[in-house]
Amino acid sequence: MGGLRTLDLAVIAIYFVAVAAIALRFARRQDSTEAYFVARRRIPAWAMGLSVFATIISSITFIAYPGAAYKGNWNLLVPGFMAVGVLLLVGTVLISFFRHSVGMSAYEYFEKRFGYSARAYSALAFTAGHFSKMGFVLFTITTAICGMTGWDKYQVIVGVGIVTVFYTMVGGLEAVIWTEVLQGIVKLAGVLVVIGVLLAIMPGGAAQAFHLASEKNKMSLGSFDFNLAQDSNFWVMLLYGGFWYLQKYAADQTLVQRYLVARSDRDAFKGVALGAALCVPAWTAFMLVGTLLWAYYQLSGESFPASLMGTGGKVNADMVFPFFLTTKIPAGLAGIFMAALMSAAMSTMSSDLNCLSAVGVEDYYRKLRPGATDRQQLMAGKVIVAVCGIAATGIGAFIAWKSESALSFYYAATSIVSAGLAGMFLLAFLSRRANRQGLWIGITANLVFTSWAILTSGKSQMLDLGGYNFTWPSVMIGVIGHVIVLVVGYLASFAFPPEAGVKSEWTLWGWMQKRKTLTRESATGKAVAPMALEGGV
Repeated sequence: MGGLRTLDLAVIAIYFVAVAAIALRFARRQDSTEAYFVARRRIPAWAMGLSVFATIISSITFIAYPGAAYKGNWNLLVPGFMAVGVLLLVGTVLISFFRHSVGMSAYEYFEKRFGYSARAYSALAFTAGHFSKMGFVLFTITTAICGMTGWDKYQVIVGVGIVTVFYTMVGGLEAVIWTEVLQGIVKLAGVLVVIGVLLAIMPGGAAQAFHLASEKNKMSLGSFDFNLAQDSNFWVMLLYGGFWYLQKYAADQTLVQRYLVARSDRDAFKGVALGAALCVPAWTAFMLVGTLLWAYYQLSGESFPASLMGTGGKVNADMVFPFFLTTKIPAGLAGIFMAALMSAAMSTMSSDLNCLSAVGVEDYYRKLRPGATDRQQLMAGKVIVAVCGIAATGIGAFIAWKSESALSFYYAATSIVSAGLAGMFLLAFLSRRANRQGLWIGITANLVFTSWAILTSGKSQMLDLGGYNFTWPSVMIGVIGHVIVLVVGYLASFAFPPEAGVKSEWTLWGWMQKRKTLTRESATGKAVAPMALEGGV
């Protein structure tokens, strides 16, 4: 579809230079695990918020949302509403709880409640899920970048991967957060540029585009009939989003680690709230891009080249956006969007790498080598970043080589292992009676269910059991899995003696009382330690 112009390449080069400069600036300050993993707990709320926003808005968003809106409607936007909804419901409780109950890893809490095996399992589940995501994020950017430039897809994956590993490894979480501030701004600029160009060149103007889109229900959020077995149903997507963001806020290291970098509980909540508030309009903007693209090509009557046509003579919806960028965006502005697309992949990958490193050191390395010095732990963390980054880059290249479908078994396996973390947290946090035996029965039941559902459903179905296949929408697998861990785990706990040594402040009701005490101490001028809970790290 052509190549980038000189001005576009200059914009991309400036972006990469800025990222490298930020990394080198913070490299000298990475002299402890406290600095490397939690940025000395002094990141301002606004920077933390932009970091959360940049982490969540990945390159998958750049491709999937416009493609989905072009092909269908805005149903994919519905889960994003719960980013704000769940935060308002549980944010003030969960954020302060984690800031006072763990040191650097979200999974320390599971060890307190259910022993080290629960901590190791939850950390492994997080690791498996995010490894698959990093490789897919790198692969996804090749769809747009290679389509716009003609560059080799392996060079794009390896190049972006190497730069991301470099600044994450040398600069720690501080570099990750401050590059994400830049990346968040670049992402917003990129999508606004595209919307502006689309509205400016739209045949008949914006009013005509919105009228046509309204006639064809292109901005519909899906069916409002309450039918959980119906694909693209509004309530199905809302329920999926609720559990997805509950898992993000309660059992995902990428967000919990952001809570810990803030200067206070209030700053942490303000930062996460800012990030969630930015995500919803950004997702809406990407959906709007897809709808406006559809309207533009409907109204203009322009045809697509043969390279964009898929099976059945239909256009490949995911490739329409890159085609438009190459053919319609003026020089320089295309470079801004290219930088935004790269930043989307880099911000997600860098955040995951630092979090995987924190989990590796805190949840595994310190257990294997309890006598290791902080300097040795820091070095181990940097090695983990490098190894995980190289592995993720390799996975991205492997997907590009063998195609996404060739890795269906791998993604099925990681989906099975990483399921149920939100249910695990709810079981631990809502019930003092829940114990480790009950938890493991719940996890086992969930693994059996998730294995059956994933293997017998979807386009890449691996096992056909006829009438015994899972026929509900695939997004319901995770929802049901969380419920299974919670319900089965709770009921099974009654078959075993209560867990000894479970402190009330490790559950919701006890923590609410504990927080009142901490608030009174803070109001009277008494110092409150970051990990004030009894039994904290």
